[in-house]
Amino acid sequence: MLDVVDVGKRSLANYRGVAPDWQLDEVQHLAERLRGARCMHLNATSYGGGVSEILRSLVPLYNDLGITTDWKLIHGDEAFFQVTKRIHNGLQGAPGELTEKDKAIYLANAQLNASRLISDSEDYDFIFVHDPQPAVLAAMSSLRDSRWIWRCHIDTSHPNPSYWDFLSPYLRAYDAAVFTLDDFIPPGLPIQDVHVYAPCIDPLSPKNHPLPEALAKDVLEWIGIRTHRPLVTQVGRFDRWKDPLGVVRAYQRVRPHVPDLQLALVGSLALDDPEGWDVYEEVRAVTAGDSLIHVLTNLVGVGNVEVNALQSFSNVVIQKSIREGFGLVVSEATWKGTPVIGGRVGGIPLQLPEGVGGVLVDTIEECAEQLLRLLRQPEEARLLGGRGREHVRENFLMPRLLRDHLLLLDHLATVRPLPAREIIPAAFAPAALQGV
Repeated sequence: MLDVVDVGKRSLANYRGVAPDWQLDEVQHLAERLRGARCMHLNATSYGGGVSEILRSLVPLYNDLGITTDWKLIHGDEAFFQVTKRIHNGLQGAPGELTEKDKAIYLANAQLNASRLISDSEDYDFIFVHDPQPAVLAAMSSLRDSRWIWRCHIDTSHPNPSYWDFLSPYLRAYDAAVFTLDDFIPPGLPIQDVHVYAPCIDPLSPKNHPLPEALAKDVLEWIGIRTHRPLVTQVGRFDRWKDPLGVVRAYQRVRPHVPDLQLALVGSLALDDPEGWDVYEEVRAVTAGDSLIHVLTNLVGVGNVEVNALQSFSNVVIQKSIREGFGLVVSEATWKGTPVIGGRVGGIPLQLPEGVGGVLVDTIEECAEQLLRLLRQPEEARLLGGRGREHVRENFLMPRLLRDHLLLLDHLATVRPLPAREIIPAAFAPAALQGV
């Protein structure tokens, strides 16, 4: 059987006063038509990336609304995840070629996961499959009564043909696909029903919940950050697309002008990203001996609360990606009122419109220039961060994402009506609606 992730319970009602009321009202209205449906979200890991963070909040909210939902994980050996990382990079345009051996490894693991999925024998109305790792399961599964959705979180606008030509025929089995931007939809996508909406952050998660200043300082001092010195931070996987070495070089250009400036590079090392270890070692080698550069990971106890403190207390947050699906950390930082310097790629410009939240850059030199400017002009930095918080509130909080999901499910249920189900009362519903 596939592993089931325990996500606990969450209540939509707790977002009142945080997210816009109109979003919460529409979510409630949509959920009334879907209560009793069954849904599954399927991906490769329960930690270490944006997808897992989203699902940890999204899945319990589905259940709170009366839509019975599971989050399950595929299995794979080291060779499988080596191949899926190359596929991940190749779909984002990285050079290389998928060998016959790579294909065999990928498909053999996928077949095992398809058999485990069938053995679970759950009667799901909707199955979301996230990203390339489990992408072929819709074609291999016999669960044809389900409505299958491929949620691609990465930039597949210009995929390497060696990888895309292999994967794309398997995608014909999907009923719908979801991308973050119109520009990300790959050429020749064999899925007709395509939807576009951005990811969101959870303002009530430990990473984004307000931290008292004294607690934030204690947390940072505990992990080696000196809170009396200025701080710039980048948070994300140790991934070449995030350009952590470029961030180091930009920081080094600014350091002579701000001698006590600290840099925190915070990254997750996840099961489905073996390449991350190589990038981590490169970053460690380049920064060795500099006591003002802190390279921190989940493996040394730096988790959601520590990241919260870093994003809240930093003078500036950087997300200098050179290829990016969305970059949740941009919204995380601006939600805390911290200005962000972001790469002008993928979903980052959505989060940093002109004069809101921060600035966009294309090069290491521009990154260094803007970093020095924001450090020297703290009032401008504060204003940018404040505008960014309101932009996130309107566009990138979890209830908005839940609304988009329910609109998609409602659409698919209209195209192919759901079978009759026992209606499960939603936790939010007024007494008059319970049992309807």
